[in-house]
Amino acid sequence: MISTVLVANRGEIACRVFRTCRELGIRTVAVHSDADEHALHARVADATVRLPGATPQETYLRGESIVKAAVASGADAVHPGYGFLSENADFARAVLDAGLVWIGPPPEAIEAMASKTRAKELMGIASLDHVTEADLPVLVKAAAGGGGRGMRVVRQLADLDAELTAARAEATSAFGDGEVFVEPYVEGGRHVEVQILADTHGTVWALGTRDCSLQRRHQKVIEESPAPGLTEELARELGESAVRAARAVAYEGAGTVEFLISPDGRPHFLEMNTRLQVEHPVTEAVFGIDLVALQLRIAEGEPLETAPPRPRGHAVEARLYAEDPAADWTPQTGTLHRLSVPDGVRLDTGYADGDDIGVHYDPMLAKVVAHAPTRAEAVRKLAGALDRATVHGPLTNRDLLVRSLRHKEFTTAHMDTGFYDRHLTELTTSAPDPHAPLAAALADTHGRSRFATGWRNLPSQPQTKRYVMAGEEHEVHYRHTRDGLTAEGVRVIHADAGLVVLEVDGVRRKFEVAQYNADKVHVNATTLTALPRFPDPTAQLAPGSLLAPMPGTVVRVAEGLAVGASVKAGDPLLWLEAMKMEHKITAPVTGRLTALNAVPGQQVPLASLLAIVQPT
Repeated sequence: MISTVLVANRGEIACRVFRTCRELGIRTVAVHSDADEHALHARVADATVRLPGATPQETYLRGESIVKAAVASGADAVHPGYGFLSENADFARAVLDAGLVWIGPPPEAIEAMASKTRAKELMGIASLDHVTEADLPVLVKAAAGGGGRGMRVVRQLADLDAELTAARAEATSAFGDGEVFVEPYVEGGRHVEVQILADTHGTVWALGTRDCSLQRRHQKVIEESPAPGLTEELARELGESAVRAARAVAYEGAGTVEFLISPDGRPHFLEMNTRLQVEHPVTEAVFGIDLVALQLRIAEGEPLETAPPRPRGHAVEARLYAEDPAADWTPQTGTLHRLSVPDGVRLDTGYADGDDIGVHYDPMLAKVVAHAPTRAEAVRKLAGALDRATVHGPLTNRDLLVRSLRHKEFTTAHMDTGFYDRHLTELTTSAPDPHAPLAAALADTHGRSRFATGWRNLPSQPQTKRYVMAGEEHEVHYRHTRDGLTAEGVRVIHADAGLVVLEVDGVRRKFEVAQYNADKVHVNATTLTALPRFPDPTAQLAPGSLLAPMPGTVVRVAEGLAVGASVKAGDPLLWLEAMKMEHKITAPVTGRLTALNAVPGQQVPLASLLAIVQPT
């Protein structure tokens, strides 16, 4: 039996595997980069091994270093998690050659299915080797890995070469494999997948369907099981196809077969992921199982039951990301001061309060999962939990998730993979709570008001504070009187540093306030930036200044770009890599490039000056 498991991964999935191992009495070993030295997965493991460096290429993608770590730590098994080397057949072989148990499918099955190009060949599907206008739109896709990295939709033939180059670079960075291919892009399709589990004795389970249609940048955001709206015939066909694919490669362990369902209801095979999926908790909730525990059982040679458990109810999962959906999903960094959700939902995370969110890895903070007897109940439960969750730190997609779950197109199960293309603007545009700035100001002044010398029989001057909320500046006014703090049109019932109660039109509302540094204030679900009383006169920037939207590495600069060049608004100038994704930086205005402070390979901090385009 397995006694010690090393997880060749980080973050949420490492913590997830460790949780099951602890329940089974199995010792755990974490590997960590220098950037992850104090990360949660390193803190909760029984033992840790350092992987020198910070980037994935230096650390989590170095299979030989991870195998050495497993041997040195006394581990007798390796779990790959998802991403990184989880679908790398050479890594699986290296683990086995070292005399360790590989908690995953045989290397031969990984080779047959983990490369999307070879998987399509096995399924009798040819990729597009020569793209013409008639083939558009097409999807450029990384042959290895997943998670939306190395994927680009191409709608104009002139863009194909540039997108191929970008996809190769991103795939190499994320997976250590730059192979990409091109396939037709199905407009308006639904992304539906089947979870499979196979033992070493010939039993293969098809554990229902999952719908993963709500995606940004081809990376899933909200997933659910079972996939709603499928006919019994189609659901059965997908399950049978998935089982056939598993049997065709003598599959063992957990895997997922993914399909795109076209608007006319026809299934198109996409790929087989030879690993555990991020969205596996919804299947666990519906079938009442622990997929990691079953992976371990299969790796120990134990047989599955003849048939899987019967499904019950419906489960929905939302991925909480540190990102700004309104700014092209720009990833965010900083300290996660507080993360909590109400009881009754599942929270899988790789972060604890006070942890730092860095620039080197995926910006997913957590997964929140709700299970209920019906889909409508599960969706309402998850939306309510996220709405009441406490998330203090960098900007996240929490509000987007709540609005997505409550959008009519989703609640009626009429969504497809173009959901965010159609609705992103409305989902990221909302009126912020108009009383949040006042609550922030009253909480801030609470400490100082206790030490006032006393009320005088003279009208006091109004106190003023300014905040930026949802990109707009708000100014609030309040007074100190013999009856306490007052504000026009609002009755102040209570005010202290952490809680403000206001009565507006006869309704009392509570505002929980938290401030962790000088300028960021969290009021319920709203984040505000406190502005200084006197602006900094040195904070002026030249017109056309282009600042780094996140910390990252300059991957490349547009070909031929140099100081003095004429550019048009929207022209790509350079590309930054941050959190395993490439981000295109474009000219803010039409004009002449008068400064260029970026070179390939350069590390740039947040808000550093990259270039200046002098407007014409």
